[in-house]
Amino acid sequence: MEMKVRTIKYTSKFERNFKKLPWSVRRKAAAKEKIFRKDPFHPTLKTHRLKGLMVGFYSFSIDYRYRVVFAWENGDEVTFIDAGDHSIYK
Repeated sequence: MEMKVRTIKYTSKFERNFKKLPWSVRRKAAAKEKIFRKDPFHPTLKTHRLKGLMVGFYSFSIDYRYRVVFAWENGDEVTFIDAGDHSIYK
């Protein structure tokens, strides 16, 4: 079943850390966001539920090293919480 994301909000933390990413990673992230909007569980995103201190949040892969952490708000609304390497999980 395909599920579309209608709205994505961005926290100030996400925006701040996203700007710190290398240009090539930001470009990949834009491409992944397009896929995410159409199907947030597309296999190329490797979307998964987080555990531990991040329980209640999800993550998808920009590439092998970088991730986006997000939360579902209301059905088809999502908030991007943070972006970066695995250190964002701490």
